[in-house]
Amino acid sequence: MFFEKVSEIFEIALKTGTAVFVVPKDVTVELKNAIVLRPEEKSVITIEQVRGVIGKISTRQTHDVFVLIRPADTMSEAAANAFLKSLEEPNEKVHFVLVTDSPSRILPTILSRAGVYFLRDTQFSEEKIEASEKDKALAKKLLVAKPSELVDVVEEICKKKGGVRAYAMEILRVAIEMLYKSYFLTKKETFIHKLPKFLQAYENVAKNGHVKLQIIACLC
Repeated sequence: MFFEKVSEIFEIALKTGTAVFVVPKDVTVELKNAIVLRPEEKSVITIEQVRGVIGKISTRQTHDVFVLIRPADTMSEAAANAFLKSLEEPNEKVHFVLVTDSPSRILPTILSRAGVYFLRDTQFSEEKIEASEKDKALAKKLLVAKPSELVDVVEEICKKKGGVRAYAMEILRVAIEMLYKSYFLTKKETFIHKLPKFLQAYENVAKNGHVKLQIIACLC
């Protein structure tokens, strides 16, 4: 989904519990009276920072509260997982606004619970996908595989010696980024319609589900 002006972020965020806004790094995003979460140590947002914010908003809210996280892709893995837990028990008065120029670096498990909005003039589509040519080719095969071909593609992914789960998650991550870029470039909703299945597959594999069965079940 696209938005035209940064000023629209407030109204969009007000209607959602969690929203990811893709904007260039040099674009200023401000929300009046928002709790702001930015990197403090080693250029990352730490789990301690996330826990501190969660503590502030854990009580029942009587008015709308906004939490602005930028760059959202700088959350450490531990911080992202802590943030993810807060999304499992949503508060209708709390609105998380995640701002980034690299949505593919945000956990797909977070993206699956958020609306994703692109500023129409962003250069996101011009950024290169960070992956080897082999991995990109395999991700593309996964994207276009017909049900009758899916098992063979997943078998190819699972041939990776050592770290099959991590490799499967990497291929799914690349596929998810390809879907975002394809949608941004073409504005064809076909790509967005595929996203939920791939996000769900990533989430299920991340939860230690059976790699092969989870991918096939989600993508069939």
